[in-house]
Amino acid sequence: MCNEELCLRPLKSRFFLLPFMLLGLGVFTAVIPLAGGPAFAQDQQQQQPAQAPTQQTEQQQPANGLMDAAVADLNKAKKAYESLQVAAKQATLDDETLVALSGQVDDLNRTVTAISTRLKPRTAEIDARLTQLGAAPKEGQPPEAPIVTQERDRLNAERSQISAVILDADNLTAETNRLSMQFVEMRRKLFAETLFKRTEISGTTFDDAGAALVDEGVKFSTAVASWIGFVLKAKLASLLAAVLLSVGAALIFLSGGYRLFRQYYVQDETIENPPYISRLSVAFWSTLIRTLSLAAFLVTSFFFLSSFNVLRPDISPILAAVFGFIGLVYFVGRLSNAVFAPFRPHWRLVKLSNKGAHSLTWCLQAMAVVNGLDYVFDRISESMGSPVVVTVAKSFLAALLIGLILIAASFGSPMLARNGDPDAPGRRWPHGMAIILRVLGILVIFTSFIGYVGLARFMATQMIVTSAVIATMYLGFQLGKAVSKQGVFAETIIGRFLENRFQLREVALDQGGLAAGLATYAVALLTGIPLILLSWGFHIQDLELIAYRLFTEIKIGNISISLLGICVGILLFAGGYLVTRWFQRWLDSNVMARGQVDLGVRNSVKTGIGYLGIAVASIIAISAAGIDLSSLALVASALSVGIGFGLQNIVSNFVSGLILLVERPFKVGDWIVSGTSEGIVKRISVRATEIETFRKQSIIVPNSELINASVGNWTHRNRLARSEIPVSVSYDADPQKVMDILLELVRSIPKVLRNPEPHVEFLRFGPSSLDFEMRFYLSDLSDGMEIRNSLRIEILKRFKADGISIPYPHQELHIVRDGRRGSQSDVMADALTDSADGPEVEDDLTDGPALPAEDSVPAAKGAGRRRGRTAAE
Repeated sequence: MCNEELCLRPLKSRFFLLPFMLLGLGVFTAVIPLAGGPAFAQDQQQQQPAQAPTQQTEQQQPANGLMDAAVADLNKAKKAYESLQVAAKQATLDDETLVALSGQVDDLNRTVTAISTRLKPRTAEIDARLTQLGAAPKEGQPPEAPIVTQERDRLNAERSQISAVILDADNLTAETNRLSMQFVEMRRKLFAETLFKRTEISGTTFDDAGAALVDEGVKFSTAVASWIGFVLKAKLASLLAAVLLSVGAALIFLSGGYRLFRQYYVQDETIENPPYISRLSVAFWSTLIRTLSLAAFLVTSFFFLSSFNVLRPDISPILAAVFGFIGLVYFVGRLSNAVFAPFRPHWRLVKLSNKGAHSLTWCLQAMAVVNGLDYVFDRISESMGSPVVVTVAKSFLAALLIGLILIAASFGSPMLARNGDPDAPGRRWPHGMAIILRVLGILVIFTSFIGYVGLARFMATQMIVTSAVIATMYLGFQLGKAVSKQGVFAETIIGRFLENRFQLREVALDQGGLAAGLATYAVALLTGIPLILLSWGFHIQDLELIAYRLFTEIKIGNISISLLGICVGILLFAGGYLVTRWFQRWLDSNVMARGQVDLGVRNSVKTGIGYLGIAVASIIAISAAGIDLSSLALVASALSVGIGFGLQNIVSNFVSGLILLVERPFKVGDWIVSGTSEGIVKRISVRATEIETFRKQSIIVPNSELINASVGNWTHRNRLARSEIPVSVSYDADPQKVMDILLELVRSIPKVLRNPEPHVEFLRFGPSSLDFEMRFYLSDLSDGMEIRNSLRIEILKRFKADGISIPYPHQELHIVRDGRRGSQSDVMADALTDSADGPEVEDDLTDGPALPAEDSVPAAKGAGRRRGRTAAE
């Protein structure tokens, strides 16, 4: 068991770290990966000497050089492990020493793991070589060459040595893991013993503390005076340089942050009724940004003073505690002012009266001041070497004051009046809330009186620090939730700026709001979780180790996942995708367009390059993410049967799409006919082809149907096509003249090809016309409709000018009288003829004499009357 002062020292140092780390807030959150950087760099430096021999042995030295380097590194690791075991047996270890030892154990574990990792590729090479050599011949088989036997024996011996080294390294890795868990258990026990250590509280305790406090005051005043004299005499230039740099840091962080982000977190007094999202945004960002600015200023100021050797070892921790006190008080004050808004009730987030907002703000700031001063006094006592009874007395008084403040706050009336007037007297706390505050205050005071001063101070600290951090995180979550709602982001300052700057539409702004909400969640988590972990006993190096393992190695069973590798893989895939798209555009606009390559060929090349680039980017990203592609082969082979049956149509369309892109029976822009579909090909993908009809209807046809069915392509080889115009004239016209006119007109069109030569075909003798057809060829069939229309107009004009008529279809009616029955029956022969463009129709002439004209009319009328009566009956 440790003595009383050694036991309380880890707790005091942790209490000191809380406000000092709290003033860092997001800065220390950002420092975690940065601090992880040196650890990572240190790990890399430790691994590089081990990896450098590996590269040399692979390129310049024989294989035994790799084994020698691995064995030497393993022996060094064993010696380091033995020294750590000896250090773990010491009984007077404090928390700082245990944290340092834990970091050394973790570095040792990674070093040993690297030894095994760099030996495994050599094992794979040996196995592959042994597979090539084959098994040794059995009895009765022809003997093999002696050189083969020697090679096999040498490889087997080397493999046995490597296996022994890897097994030894794996055993050492397991031992280091157990040692790491032992250090964690020792830290947990030390923290519990310190937290629950009981100290006798009596009048004698305070008498001894008072006497020791007087001596501490004298020592502290003497130390400060001597330090000031030392600085003025020997370090004045360094002090001025550090102060000048600190002033510059203040201008950068405080003034610069205010100028840059003022519009996002300053409460505008001219707004009478600000919306809820504006109040949330101002509360969260004003607390976070201002605290970050002050924290950055304090950290850089302390760094400059330390770098210029202005601070002595006894003054440095005291100044750090003062800076931590300033950061803690400022953070709590900013948060209470942002949430309670005692001077601006219209910006208030909770329903409090003006008097209640003022009183709660003062209570929170008073508890923060008491807590911060206790940290400063603890650091002074430790630096001056004061007895632990002084720390106990100070912590007792601090816990007592915080408990009394909580009890006094529970009897207040801070709630908003029922009429909603903030100036009216407020209502009391809800019954449950008042009871909670009183119980907490009484619990802190009672715990202090029974001697558990450390536990009481820890409880009081968590009420202030953890509650403030959780309140800030809650504001961030509520802000992110509000920003993510549909249509809200467009009404914010950033949303209006983006809308005006980039002309974003409603959908894009909603997507931006979702991204902004997720980013707000991330900021709240990354700033809040590390601070809460620090306040509950974690060390900075613990957070560095957690961050390193989170980003480099997450083990799920036998699978190791690296978030950093996944992020790198995502970035590589995104980069490959962007490069592919850029290369597609560059190749299309600078190479194929200048070469006047056909549009369909350009589309096929672009599509093929796109699929190839995405495939390559995916392979690179998967490899960078640390996913073994060979392990996916087994899964792919197991799923191939199911894919073949369940997704055969999709696979068929996919393969058909690849065939269409490679074979190119048609391309984008072609006029095709497939079944009932006819139109222009607009897009060819790996699953389906989009065809746009002439009525602007898009038809999606699966690629397998286009492969397995007959497809007509009007523009397969070229766009050359024949066009026809049927023409009919009367029997009175001269056929040769008609043909000459038609040829003259068609030859006058520039777009009509001269080879093949246009010609006119005399088709038939129609029932009422002479039928011709003008045939000519066009280089682009898309010009056919325009040319045919203009030709028809010119033909009509020319025929009118030359007196050539176009006949109309006519009917002939023949009425035959049936003399045997003494009645008339009318028979109409089919003498209908279509237009001159239509098919031929032959007349069926009825046999028998024709009726006179004068008899035909009455007979027709009588027959009509009989048919009318019959229909009526």
